[in-house]
Amino acid sequence: MNNSILQCQQLTMRYDQGGLDVEVLKGVDLSIGVGERVAIMGASGSGKSTLLHLLGGLEKPSGGKVVLDGVSLNDVGAGQLAKLRNKSLGFIYQSHHLLGEFTVLENVAMPLLIGGFPVKIASSRATELLKRVGLGHRIEHKPGELSGGERQRAAVARALINKPGVVLADEPTGNLDSKTADQVYQLMLELNQELNVSFLVVTHDHELAAKMGKVLHMEDGLIVA
Repeated sequence: MNNSILQCQQLTMRYDQGGLDVEVLKGVDLSIGVGERVAIMGASGSGKSTLLHLLGGLEKPSGGKVVLDGVSLNDVGAGQLAKLRNKSLGFIYQSHHLLGEFTVLENVAMPLLIGGFPVKIASSRATELLKRVGLGHRIEHKPGELSGGERQRAAVARALINKPGVVLADEPTGNLDSKTADQVYQLMLELNQELNVSFLVVTHDHELAAKMGKVLHMEDGLIVA
């Protein structure tokens, strides 16, 4: 496990729903190696998105631990956790989550600006990455002026701007037609190989899963294969 960028041990999550104790995760063990591509599949309600939230430090688990880049998320305060997430993690969602009032360039540069980088460096790196994902001609456009596929490519660029060790993607092609989805897969694969960034992708899409190096299945709060 020493070559892993992200791992969890005996991760559990329970929620109190209307007086009922609902156990969503029941002791998940997972290790993502440096540069590895892993897909997680499973029926709705099997715990996939909850697992991704916990691995990304968006929620605290009921039990077990998450270790990111050698640091246990259980052992850090909110400020350090925010810095660690900004430095080591990228996030891609089914809906791009770009901010409509900002240009594509500003959206992609934002994680660097939040991390304290000078505007000039952040803009330069964002421009370079947008060219790499085929959006060099769109940097001054607002998200509303882009197609769905272009918005999702911008979201991929934003996820990679901080050169994270791992990108967590929740149904990244869920809103795209098959041709556009294929372009986004190809982009993710190329960037995985070029930058040695790990990808953990939750998906219902068998084609996307087949392009990953490893496919895991979740069922009833556990990884079963």
